[in-house]
Amino acid sequence: MKAQIPAVGILKRSDYGHSKSYQIVCECCDPDHYHYVWVDSDDAGVSVRTLTLQKSQVWKLNRWKTIWILLTKGYVEYEADIVMTEQQALNYAETLKSAVSDVKNFRKTVP
Repeated sequence: MKAQIPAVGILKRSDYGHSKSYQIVCECCDPDHYHYVWVDSDDAGVSVRTLTLQKSQVWKLNRWKTIWILLTKGYVEYEADIVMTEQQALNYAETLKSAVSDVKNFRKTVP
């Protein structure tokens, strides 16, 4: 199996040369399961950041228990997941490799 271009499940959102962002979709097509990846290059090196929007299902939570946990711990834990096919996982890995290489090379050419 080879990585695809354009890649299934990977959407390039922006490309600024030194920074690229992608939207990674879940195989279940639920937009609550998408996550976003930013690959940036600066003087300190290359960084990769991911963002997943966490939402609570209020009807499944005990409101008072959640408030108590928030007051005593200072945070409430949530989970997020993303389901990828084998092809999408391969595309994801290849996209990250390519983006890291691109932003490093762009940074070298800019004074």
